[in-house]
Amino acid sequence: MSVRLGTTNALRGLNLAIAPGETLVLLGPSGSGKSTALRLVNALLHPTSGTIIVGGHDVRTWDPIELRRQTGYVIQEVGLMPHMTVAQNVGLVPELLGWPEQERETRITELLARVGLPEQELRGRYPRELSGGQRQRVGIARALAADPPVLLCDEPFGALDPLLRRQLQDEFRALSAELGKTLLFVTHDVREALALGSRIALLEAGRLRFVGTPEELRASNVPIAREFLHGTNGTPT
Repeated sequence: MSVRLGTTNALRGLNLAIAPGETLVLLGPSGSGKSTALRLVNALLHPTSGTIIVGGHDVRTWDPIELRRQTGYVIQEVGLMPHMTVAQNVGLVPELLGWPEQERETRITELLARVGLPEQELRGRYPRELSGGQRQRVGIARALAADPPVLLCDEPFGALDPLLRRQLQDEFRALSAELGKTLLFVTHDVREALALGSRIALLEAGRLRFVGTPEELRASNVPIAREFLHGTNGTPT
C-alpha cells in the first residue's frame, strides 16, 4: 500500500495486519507517515495504490459514515463539540444511530464511570469548563460510545503534562485490556509505545522499518530503532 500527498510519497509499500484485540502502536518521528496510515483505516485518506481491509471488507465498499461509526477515533485535540455538554458529546453517535433515550443515558453513565469522571458533577458541563485531562477522558468515552470494534488513537495524550500523561496511559492500558478492543495507536514517544503496544510498527520517511513486540524492539539492531531507544533503558518511566 502506498499514499502520495501532493508531490510527496507519504507512505510507500506499507503492509501491516492487526489481529482482533491487539494494540498495534505506530511509532516514528514527525513526518514518518504514522498519522497518514491511521487515517487510511477510517477512509479520511485513500491509498494511491493497495487495499485497506477493515472487518473483512475493502474500505472502498463501506459507506464512509458507517465505517467511521465502526471505528472510534481519539485525537490529541480531542475534538469535542464546544456547544454540547459532556453528556451530549458522549451520547452523540448513539443518538445518530437511533438508540432509545434510556439506552443512551445508561451508556453515558457507564462510560463516564469507566473513564474516571464523576457523572453528576460533569455531565452538564461544556468542554471549556473542563481541564485538559477531563476533556481527553470525555474524548475516549465518546469514541467508545457505540461500542466500536476498532479504536484509532492519534497521539491522544501528546498535549498533556508528563504526570497526567502517565496516569492516563495506565488507565487507558487497563481499559483496553478490559474491553478487548482492536487498537491502532499513533505516538512519537518510545516509552508510550513500549507501555501500551502488544506490537510496535516503526515508520521512517514513509516506510516500515520494524514491526515486532516491545521486547523485540528493545533487542533490535535497526538503526532507527536504536536511535529511538538511545538514552533510555527501554523501560517505560
